[in-house]
Amino acid sequence: MTERPKTVTAARVVRTERPTAHVVRVVFGGPELIGLPVGEFTDHYIKIVFPVPGVDYPRPMELAAIKRELPREHWPRLRAYTVRAWDAETGQMTVDVVHHGETGLAGPWAAALRPGDEVLFTGPGGAYAPSPEADWHLMVGDESALPAIAASLTRLPVGAPAHVFVEVDNPSDEQPLPSPGNVHLTWLHRNGGKVGAALVSAVRELEFPPGTVHAFVHGEAGFVRDLRRYLRVDRAIPREALSISGYWRQGFDDEGWRATKPDWNRQVELDEHPTPTPTPTPTPTHPPR
Repeated sequence: MTERPKTVTAARVVRTERPTAHVVRVVFGGPELIGLPVGEFTDHYIKIVFPVPGVDYPRPMELAAIKRELPREHWPRLRAYTVRAWDAETGQMTVDVVHHGETGLAGPWAAALRPGDEVLFTGPGGAYAPSPEADWHLMVGDESALPAIAASLTRLPVGAPAHVFVEVDNPSDEQPLPSPGNVHLTWLHRNGGKVGAALVSAVRELEFPPGTVHAFVHGEAGFVRDLRRYLRVDRAIPREALSISGYWRQGFDDEGWRATKPDWNRQVELDEHPTPTPTPTPTPTHPPR
């Protein structure tokens, strides 16, 4: 996965929209965005920078310098968001922020934004786009992966087969997902159930089409781990044909998830290479000579 150095870009809000009850769509732009290296990947992401209130940061902001020169309690917090859309001509970028009332950091911030407000971010990074050589595509995710799935669907070759599973809380969270591909889209609704459980069941029940698959599976770390083992071990999908990672982890804020992700990655690697059950030594049927 590639990411630009952590120089902070300053942008201004152009407008906000509410495509669903639980999503705030933020469109921002400005001269600093012209020429950003966006467009190669469909999972391009930025990290929105949330300064600590009351702290005077030097401009332009450099996160490395801030971490060298300021105490930890003054370091800005970061939240990663996929680029939902990018207009290279106008230099306008769109991100979707999940909003569940006044809880969390980014949701209330996005809901309160007004045109002209400043948005600070680093990036973009990214690594995935649908392969035109694949015989079919598999895309799986929860709300956090929905912007990347939406962007990826727009880049499918005309008529390319794709099976897409998206889990949201309820039908009011569904969005239009246009695509030139031949898309079989399944919306799954948690309705208060465990995040990702329906996705794991749906993928396991899918009758895989023949040919090579290019798969994109992202979202809550628990279900991602389950599906990674299924796809890598049970389905023997090669690593290079699979983009899969936990975007977040239930019970952890973003800082906590980043701190524990190396251990999670190591455990996932062990899942892909399970220790074989030793073959028991046969019991002799007669005394040795």
